[in-house]
Amino acid sequence: MTLRELRYLIALADHRHFGRAAAACHVTQPTLSAQIRKLENYLGQTLVDRQGRQPALTPIGEQIAERARRLIAEADAILGLTRLHRGPLVGALTLGIIPTLAPYYLPQLLETVGVAFPRLQLIVQEGVTADLCARLEEQSLDAALLALPTPLAQTACAFTECPRCEAAVQTLPRPLDVEVYEREVLFDEPFWVALPADHVLAEAQDVAAAALGDLKLLLLADGHCLRGQALAVCRSSEADSDDAADFRATSLETLKQLVVAGRGCTLLPALAASQAGSEHLAVKPLRGGESRRIGLVWRRNHLRSRELGLLADTLRQALPAGTVAWPPEPGRLPIPGGPPPGLPGLPGLSAPPGQPGRTGSSVARLSA
Repeated sequence: MTLRELRYLIALADHRHFGRAAAACHVTQPTLSAQIRKLENYLGQTLVDRQGRQPALTPIGEQIAERARRLIAEADAILGLTRLHRGPLVGALTLGIIPTLAPYYLPQLLETVGVAFPRLQLIVQEGVTADLCARLEEQSLDAALLALPTPLAQTACAFTECPRCEAAVQTLPRPLDVEVYEREVLFDEPFWVALPADHVLAEAQDVAAAALGDLKLLLLADGHCLRGQALAVCRSSEADSDDAADFRATSLETLKQLVVAGRGCTLLPALAASQAGSEHLAVKPLRGGESRRIGLVWRRNHLRSRELGLLADTLRQALPAGTVAWPPEPGRLPIPGGPPPGLPGLPGLSAPPGQPGRTGSSVARLSA
């Protein structure tokens, strides 16, 4: 009986699916299945009922999986103690990240971490907010990059008696229990409006949030926290904004192409907006500097809590272009900066007049 076999059993208990459990363990399905069979043969017990459409642990399998969780936690704690003597941020660390941030921030993040902590093996896993929070809860993630609750969310929550705001409030990111979780704000990411190039607002310097209510707003599918944030920005409801359910997308790239096709408009976070260059697409800043707040979240009792705080400090210092440093300068609205260096010709991408953008510089950048 090995720790690896027990980890595979725990993964199957969590996912109730051989394929998903294998993917979570970064092995093939036949490998995971064979190792669990090997564990069953060693123990002389059937741990998994394979007769139904989905595998289910037998009663003895459930008991063994629960004990295995405690055993694995202690084994990981022993490994953590040895890491403390090798220096900070050495070895494997599993990081979750939301899909509306991952493709635009990961290249810089990986370069920054690689330079600052060359002996850190960062294992990145993408997922929507609810899934990442569940994985933090079950301690299968060390930390996660999430969109945190912001004053914008608090403002929306203050008007829950208004039916137009009710849908927005339901899908905003929920505060994580401060008694259980540590969270470090990294930066604020302003929202931009993506419009067809021939739209009447395409020639405007910026767009007021109040004007969004008159636009056909394309949104991400349910489950993405950005959906609720977009509804909150325009103070709109599901019925007002997203009539055509056929156009609900699961990625920002799909939303961009729908805008280019003239199907409507959408809100893009700054990092996604900076890569939205197209002669058929105009990207304009919001006049009020409305933004989402990106932070690193982990459990307070995590053995590497101090190291995760160091990771947050490092990422905070490597501010992505177009985002706003945290904490912001007193009296300054979080107005987005211009496009990142190397993208000077992005159509429609400019800071509001009289309010110069604040653009961060990274301590490490990808060369391509």
